[in-house]
Amino acid sequence: MPIYDYQCSSCGFKQEVMRKVSAPNVEACPHCQALAFSKQLSAPSFQLTGSGWYATDFKGKSNSSAQNSETTSAESDPKSAACNPGCACH
Repeated sequence: MPIYDYQCSSCGFKQEVMRKVSAPNVEACPHCQALAFSKQLSAPSFQLTGSGWYATDFKGKSNSSAQNSETTSAESDPKSAACNPGCACH
């Protein structure tokens, strides 16, 4: 959900507001109640909500085939056994 920067042109109050893209703009300033609260031009920011793709698609899956190939290559080459897994020297 996007997070927008708002500023009141009447009192100068600034606030970040999390709103749907389709939601109408906030017009009343929460600080002074003037109808001068407008969206400011700023860098995009957003917040991910929900369970997420990592938790539903990848979390808990084991990569046993990759682990088995690393073990086999480490056993056949004693030099690679001294290196960390995923090193760039092999």
